[in-house]
Formats: sequence, structure tokens, C-alpha cells
Amino acid sequence: MERVQILLVSGSLRGASTNSALLRTAAAVAPEGVTTTLYEDLAGLPHFNPDDDAEGIEVPAPVAALRARLGEADAVLFCTPEYAGALPGSFKNLLEWTVGGHEIYRLPAAWVNAAAPGRGENADESLRKVLGYVGADIAEPAVVRIPVPHQAVDADGMVADQELRQWVAQALAALADHVRSRRSDPDWVGAV
Repeated sequence: MERVQILLVSGSLRGASTNSALLRTAAAVAPEGVTTTLYEDLAGLPHFNPDDDAEGIEVPAPVAALRARLGEADAVLFCTPEYAGALPGSFKNLLEWTVGGHEIYRLPAAWVNAAAPGRGENADESLRKVLGYVGADIAEPAVVRIPVPHQAVDADGMVADQELRQWVAQALAALADHVRSRRSDPDWVGAV
């Protein structure tokens, strides 16, 4: 089975974030053939300024590291809360830093919405809009809602509920299958 490397990116800075817990769990339950890397440097990104991302200018080191991680990944899986009816500012900042790079263009991407039912739709809509703008390849079968109540997170910061863990593994598998299908598509390979 072809290996697939998936970068996991939480849109939350909160220590007890269910979004981050879901992604830590994803790393633990990754199906065979899938390896994951958890991006944990969201707080270290400088505020986006187009002047710092102009042609011929070296981007700040944390931005270069983010872009390198994206460039090494076969896909990216996001999990973000919704703040004030949209994406959290720090997460939107991360996405803005991807505009000037080419790493996310045509990169298979998906997200898991961990919010309670009836919440988080604006974050979904915003993320879809931004990922479309940067040309990411949205892997629709892996865009799922897996509500994670705070009590489902154990003392280790992982989702303990076995059913939820299985759903997370299925989302990763769907994203990996999307990557593998792209690899076998002659119109996709080499088109970048």
C-alpha cells in the first residue's frame, strides 16, 4: 500500500481544545499506510503582512517552516473552531501565509468539524472559501462533522470514545484514498 503523509493542523490555540484533541487522536488512530505530523506552531506565526511575503524577500522562519511542512505533506487535515461567526484570527493568519507560497496549491485538503450540532457552519464555509481561493484540492469524502464533547477528551488530551476514534480514522482513510486516487490519475500527475 502506498504511504500517505498527512499534516494535521488545528485552528485553536486553546490548551484544552477539542479540535486539537481530535487531531492528536487522529495521529494515534491513523490507518495502515498513513503517517501523520501534527503542526503545533500556530502561536509562533507572525501577523501576516504582504510586505513580508513579497517576491525576493525571505519570509520569516516560522512561515518558511510552515510552508516546508505543507510541501512535504501529501495532504492536510484541518480541525478548527468557529469564533465570532468565522475562522479564528490566528488560524486565518496561517491560511493567509499560504497565499504567497505554492505548497497548498492542488494539495489534497479536508477538515473535520468537531463542534456540537448546529454550530461551526460559518467556519466550514469560510475554510471552504479560503481553500478554494488558494487552489487546494478539497477531498469532499474526508470533510466530515465529528462532534467532540469536552467530556469525551481524556486526561492525556485525546478523544477516548471508541466510536469517535473510529470516525476520525475513517476521515483519515478517506483523505488518504483521495490522495492515492490522484496519484493514479494521469491528468493529475505532473499537471502542477
